[in-house]
Amino acid sequence: MLSEYLRAAMRHAKYELLSDDGSFYGEIPDFQGVYANQATLESCREQLEEVLEDWVLFRVSRNLELPVIDGLRIEIKKVA
Repeated sequence: MLSEYLRAAMRHAKYELLSDDGSFYGEIPDFQGVYANQATLESCREQLEEVLEDWVLFRVSRNLELPVIDGLRIEIKKVA
């Protein structure tokens, strides 16, 4: 389920070629703070995926909600 969620989020990634230095900027809408900036599109995509994974794990560790993406919901359940 987690892998499917991450893949779905990455499908929503938006990339932009920055004119000032020719690097690539990528972000995922609705995932505040998930962004990357790298020299190549592929390295930008790879870094964005790493940032997304860290962001999801951080939010889970703090019992914070995650956005619903393509109908996929990761629910955090409290365990006694």
